[in-house]
Amino acid sequence: MVFPEELLYTKDHEWVRIEGDTATVGITAFAQNELGDIVYVEIETLDQSVERNGIFGTVEAVKTVSDLFMPIAGTIVEVNEALADEPELVNTDPYGAGWMIKLKLEEDANAADLLAAADYKKQVGADA
Repeated sequence: MVFPEELLYTKDHEWVRIEGDTATVGITAFAQNELGDIVYVEIETLDQSVERNGIFGTVEAVKTVSDLFMPIAGTIVEVNEALADEPELVNTDPYGAGWMIKLKLEEDANAADLLAAADYKKQVGADA
């Protein structure tokens, strides 16, 4: 299982790519593997400010629905529209075409408790 080194991770299995004052967020390969085939992604928080650990959407797999948790405080400025027609992108390319949201970070956004790839690997029991 792949966990790109340049990303940060949450204990709730989201990944974050921070570039300046913007961040891209999705769910990890581990999370999509645990959920199984993704059939629907619902994100209705565009243009909304969401606090860290707040729910920004849901992902539906064949057998379950899971909340998506905001890894860092910010205002959602873009939603991956491709997921409306191709939710399976979350399964096939979770760190690329399967991204979920882009957000403008809050000034006081705190990324201190996000995990490096090696720490996330240990959390999920993958080889470090």
